[in-house]
Order: sequence, then C-alpha cells, then structure tokens
Amino acid sequence: MESEGSLRERLIDVGVDIVMTDGPDSLGLREIARRAGVSHGAPRRYFPTHHALLSAIARRGFADLASRFEAAAEEDASPRDRLRALARTYLRYALEHRGMFELMFRHDLLDGKAQPSDLPPLRESTLPLFAHMVELVSRHTAERTAAGPATPAAVIAAALWTNLHGVAQLWAWGSLPLALGAAGQGGPEGADPLDRLLGAVLDAHLGPVNG
Repeated sequence: MESEGSLRERLIDVGVDIVMTDGPDSLGLREIARRAGVSHGAPRRYFPTHHALLSAIARRGFADLASRFEAAAEEDASPRDRLRALARTYLRYALEHRGMFELMFRHDLLDGKAQPSDLPPLRESTLPLFAHMVELVSRHTAERTAAGPATPAAVIAAALWTNLHGVAQLWAWGSLPLALGAAGQGGPEGADPLDRLLGAVLDAHLGPVNG
C-alpha cells in the first residue's frame, strides 16, 4: 500500500510533468488527481489549497535550478566567470522550461498570503539563489578594487537578477529578437546572440572585463 508521503510526492511528480509538457494553465486539481490515478478529492488531504500544491510543484523547479547552478559552477573559475555560468544557466532554464519558470515566479504564489501550509513561503526558495549571486558579486568587486564598491553588492546583484529576468521574459515573448533585429544576429559566425547579450548585461553591472 502506498504511504501518505509517497502519494504526496507522486502528486507533485505528476504536477511537474504536467507543467513541463502542457504548461501551468493545465495544473488543475482534478487533472493532477486523474493523472495520478486517485480521486479528485485526494490532493486536498495533502495540500489544503490549490495554491499549496502549485507552490510545492514550483519548489521542485527552484531545486532543479539550484542543482543546475551547482553543475555549471567551476570552483577554480573567477567570480565573474561563475556569475556568467550562473546567468547563462538561468536564461537557458527560463527558455527551455518556460512553463515551470512561469510557475516559479507567479506573484500570487510568491506572495504566499492566506495560503495555509506546513512549508515555508515559496518566496524563501528564491533566497539561496540571491544569496549566491550577492556572494559572487561581492568577491568580484573585492578583486577589482581594494576600496570596495560604491554600491552594495546586494544592490548590484538585485539589479543583475532583474536584468536577467527581464532578458528571459522578453526573449521568450519574442520582443527582444524583434527589437534587436540584425544587431542581435551579428558577431562571429555561430555566435549565440543570447551569449552576446549576456556579455553586455555583465559589463553593465560588473564593469567591462578590462575596465
């Protein structure tokens, strides 16, 4: 007989599969229950609200993204190179897993008000990502100037994250490729236009490589 814990995890597994294949709009309680092979009321035994289940699914996305960051990191790389790897991973995840990315950053889930749950608010799942960015920015700026940055590392990291998130959204919607036109396709043959854009983002927030 399936344990309570394993059934709870299976409902989340099914939700992850649905959002990855069909998008977040398909994450109805009845559909999740149907694909999990349980009664339509079964999810309520583990998740008091629909939002609680969606938040549990979104947490899987943050865990997956964190593992990708870890895999992309090279311990011997410079802080800037590690930030580039993190940023590239973030953009690729956003574009390749659009449904999950959209769910992870839904305002109503991140807000977390009036959503009874035994788990921390979903918003807290973003904190390790941000803390890691702040650490790398702090190390990068410390290497560039002994006097330290005029702007706190947390503010620089917040601006960098905001820029990356905007690039991810606007690129996914087709707005950035349209706006850039030929400029977005220039550069060496075979160059990834997103990588060129990423380089400009890092230069804007961290300073040019040889600056």
